[in-house]
Amino acid sequence: MASLRDIRKRIRSVKNTRQITKAMKMVSAAKLRKAQDAIIAARPYAQMLDQIIVDLAARSGDQEMAHPLLTARPVRRAEVVVLTSDRGLAGGFNSNVIRRASRFLYENSSLERVQFSTVGRKGHDFFRNRGQAIRKDFGGLYQRLNYLSAKGVAEELTASFLNGEVDAVYIIYNEFLSAISQKVVVSQMLPLQSFGPGAPAAPGGAAPSAPTGPTLVDFKYEPSRQEVLDRLVPQAVSIKLYRALLESVASEHGARMSAMENATSNATDMIGKLSLFYNRTRQAVITKELMEIVSGAEALK
Repeated sequence: MASLRDIRKRIRSVKNTRQITKAMKMVSAAKLRKAQDAIIAARPYAQMLDQIIVDLAARSGDQEMAHPLLTARPVRRAEVVVLTSDRGLAGGFNSNVIRRASRFLYENSSLERVQFSTVGRKGHDFFRNRGQAIRKDFGGLYQRLNYLSAKGVAEELTASFLNGEVDAVYIIYNEFLSAISQKVVVSQMLPLQSFGPGAPAAPGGAAPSAPTGPTLVDFKYEPSRQEVLDRLVPQAVSIKLYRALLESVASEHGARMSAMENATSNATDMIGKLSLFYNRTRQAVITKELMEIVSGAEALK
């Protein structure tokens, strides 16, 4: 049986842990509000930009206008950008993304090559420790997260696609639904034609962030429709990545807040059970001492 000192030490340790988890929950809740506002503000712009590109491509014949980032080709080499976090203690946030990336690799084992790029230390450490080739780790991106940093990463991925090094680029991340709910998404980033009408299905169950079909309203373009498309398509790629990063950040804070809330609740329950066990043990010790005193007194008679 554990001594009273050991039980008191255990109770004190659990109380300290509860203070830490409660503080982490409050920090994540404060950060979540800011991240949630950012992603809610970015979604309409990203969706409208995709819709404009769909409209432009739909109103122009294949011979009249084309863009290399909208041109699909047989996928033999693919790159997967995996978005995880730099820290743990976020429930299943990281494990769900890593599990989905591993399943993507298994489902597309017939491809000539599937290479990974990682954003976040957890994903990078997982694949590195298992010998999986990582083309590049974009470490520290979350610390300087803004549109310009996302644009730099998108331009690097776009150059790899245009040079023929890869035939498609996918991104795996947690989409923010609410503070207690996140959904793992596999989205095709390049070519952007994947969200257009009649586009071929992406391997591995990749889900295009599909806008609606082309609208019936047309516009006059200045200087020309082709030049507008040439300007908007690279911007759409950058916005797509930037939005995924914002979704991942908001999902991380939501997952950590929920995990720390559960940990705090479990710590409270454990403290109650340990306190009850401590009181019972203490009562048993007192009863035993009283019995020894009474037995000694009876022996002296």
